[in-house]
Amino acid sequence: MKFAVIVFPGSNCDVDMYHAAADGIQCSVDYVPHTANDLGQYDGILLPGGFSYGDYLRCGAIARFSPVMDAVKKEAEAGKLVLGVCNGFQILLEAGLLPGAVYRNESLKFHCRPVQLRVERQNTAFTNAYEQGQLLNIPIAHGEGKYYCDDATLEQLRKRRQIVFTYTDNPNGSLADIAGIINEAGNVLGMMPHPERAVEELLGSMDGLGLFQSMLKNWRDAQHAAV
Repeated sequence: MKFAVIVFPGSNCDVDMYHAAADGIQCSVDYVPHTANDLGQYDGILLPGGFSYGDYLRCGAIARFSPVMDAVKKEAEAGKLVLGVCNGFQILLEAGLLPGAVYRNESLKFHCRPVQLRVERQNTAFTNAYEQGQLLNIPIAHGEGKYYCDDATLEQLRKRRQIVFTYTDNPNGSLADIAGIINEAGNVLGMMPHPERAVEELLGSMDGLGLFQSMLKNWRDAQHAAV
């Protein structure tokens, strides 16, 4: 499986993403600049955290217009796996690849600490290595992570089981304790906590590794099914 780590001006978690895919699950990984317009050679696309374009408008609002986002949309529509974490999640929301928006944390403060997540749906391309209801220790690092959507959207997220991760102790005031959601097709995941920062014991937790292992397993299963 070959991954692309998209690098925007202001990305600062791109190295973490690279390490998680290259060392965590021993996959091929390339850094791909925001100016790229073709991602056809990649099987998975990773949008890292950071402060794309300085977050001078809304988080992710300028990055959404980067040339590479047309390619991300194209590959997402083709069914390839796309993961956006923190600022990457914000970009996916701004690009319309996931529903809803994020606001300033309820405390109006930046939070950087481990939090506990609950796996709300185990049978996805991103969570098949976990158990239903499993509790994960994953760090957060954001000032604008309060997820919000209108009542109709929330109803659809629940009905279609698109809420993948929730907080057990909501750190930012997110609606319905939402920490991560997938699109209706199930191949695009956006989440605020950083699984790439929890892939080895040295970092304090390995609970994030299962997410990358899940993506790899999903890709391998698809390859076997296509033979």
